[in-house]
This record gives sequence, C-alpha cells and structure tokens, in this order.
Amino acid sequence: MRMSARERVLTALHREEPDRVPYCELSVDRPLAQRLMGWGEPVSQATNLEANPYTVEEAKAIAARLKLDNISYVLRAPVYAHKHAGKDGRLFYGEGMIKSEDDLELLQLPDPFDDALYAEAERFVQNKGDYALFFVTRIGLFPTMLSMGIENFCLALYDNRPLVETILDRYCDWSVAVAERVCQMGFDVFISTDDMADKKTTFFSPAIFRDLVAPRYRRVAEKITLPWVIHSDGNVLPFLDQFLQLGISGLHPIEKGAMDIRRMKQEYGDRLCLLGNVDLNILGMGTPQEVDTEVRELIRDVGPGGGYIVTSGNSLAGYLKPENVLALSEAVQKYGSYPLHL
Repeated sequence: MRMSARERVLTALHREEPDRVPYCELSVDRPLAQRLMGWGEPVSQATNLEANPYTVEEAKAIAARLKLDNISYVLRAPVYAHKHAGKDGRLFYGEGMIKSEDDLELLQLPDPFDDALYAEAERFVQNKGDYALFFVTRIGLFPTMLSMGIENFCLALYDNRPLVETILDRYCDWSVAVAERVCQMGFDVFISTDDMADKKTTFFSPAIFRDLVAPRYRRVAEKITLPWVIHSDGNVLPFLDQFLQLGISGLHPIEKGAMDIRRMKQEYGDRLCLLGNVDLNILGMGTPQEVDTEVRELIRDVGPGGGYIVTSGNSLAGYLKPENVLALSEAVQKYGSYPLHL
C-alpha cells in the first residue's frame, strides 16, 4: 500500500519496512537550490548560520523537485564566534569569542518562551502537507565548542571545566525549553546537529561525554517526544552506546571514510535507524551513473528489513553537481521499493 511521505519516514525510523526507502535531506544549500530550481543566478548563503534558509513554500518546491520525503525547519541558538565566507559564498565559523568568564556577558540567547520565536515554525507546521517535517537544531555541545573555539574548549575541559559547564548549561537550558515547545507543535522528527568527531575519532573521551554531556542532554531528551536523530560528522562510534541510552531513534550521516554503514547495519540495525551516506565525493565529482551505482548498492546492503533512510553523506552542498543530485533522487525511486529485488 502506498504511504505518504510522512508515514514512510516514520515507519523507517521505527526500523520497519515502509513502501519505499525514504529519501531525506537535512539541508540544501541555496546556491545549489538556485540551479536546481531555475531561480536565477546562484546567490551567497544566508548571512546567519543559525537561521532558517527557506520559506515553507520554497522548501516544499525543492522537496517536490528532488522527490524528498521531508522538509526541514531550522532554529538554532546563536553561536558567539567570528564568521567568514568561503569562495563559494558559504559561511564558516572562525575563532570563538568566549575565552574566559569575562566574556560570558556576550552569551545572550533568544527568549525560548517568546511566542514570536516560533512564528515561522508555526507556518511550517500549518503548511507541511504530507511531508515529514524535521525540526533541526543544536542542543548545546557544538555551540559551546564553537563559541569557545575548539582548541580552547578542549584545553578548558581540563584547565577550566566550570567555564565549559556554565556555557553548556546555558545552551542546554535553552534547548530544554525549545524542545518542550516544538514537540507539541506538530513537527514529526527532532534533529540535533552537534558535531562531536573527526574522521578518526571523537573530539574527547567517552568518559567526558558520560560525565559532562550526557547528564545535560538527558534533561533535553526528557522533553523530546518525537523520534530523535543525532547528526554528527566523523566517527562517533565511541559514543554510540551512550546515544542509545539517551533514547535516540536514528543516526546521521554515518560519514563515509569515518564509519562503515554496512557494519553499523549488522551491529546496530535492530536498535537504530541509519540515515546516510551517499558519497559526497561522487556527488561532487562523479557521474550520474556512478551516483546511481552508489545508491543502488546502499539500498541493497542497508535497506533490507527497513530502518534505512537515504541521505547525502552530510547535506546537499552548493558545490555538488545538480545532475548528480537529480541522479540520487531518481535512483531512490528506481531501486527503493519494498520488497527489495537487488
């Protein structure tokens, strides 16, 4: 029986077989969307890395073009770091601004109890149609790291733990209130995007995660009543059991070259929905046929039994070839119907 996009995504997140493997993306860079949609010349990314990049009408138009099963709404707490633009117009975080207790006065977060903060989110909820609506945010770890600067953060874990705790508490307090509000609004999936690792391993030890991060994330988790997906680049395998104890439903993007999604399916597929991990190198430099093969093999190896959602290996960046992104979308339609015959 044909499912709606929302039903398809939620079935996969519950580790069951929907009618087809879902295809979702957390974000699509505006320069790529401009080319895909014929919206004129590519423009620079939005100047605010925490802001929602599209109206609900634009988000649905992009989803229809790419045959996505989701649309996303972004609301992130401000990061107190210098920002700079790359050659493609993308913004990147630079040096953190909060180096010591003297800088804490910079840390001013929007009122999470102000109805105005959720006005645009409400528009997405009211107009989401049949799509699965993702709420995309950061809980607190990554904003803390970025606001301090990653090197300074890592040193402070040992030299000034109280400063780290103070900043992390402020972000997590904000996230507790936001999570409670948005989970009552009509969103379908809660996505937290806190990077915690590079390709080799996590930024800090599992013991630090257990003692510093997990208790604060648990306070937020108590308010998350939707399926919860953690996004982190890199190899987060050392943290995975603790993620599961927090109650997550899915992991994204299981970065190629950092984690083996096929091994993950074997070892965690009974407890975790896997979202990923179409190779960005192929999407950026390969051919449509190579993309087709990549998607087919992922669906063949990770799709059986459900619990798999196809996504790019991070997000649809502005440098990707439009023809390859369209090939990704078409390959899901071509190969993803259950029962799989690959």
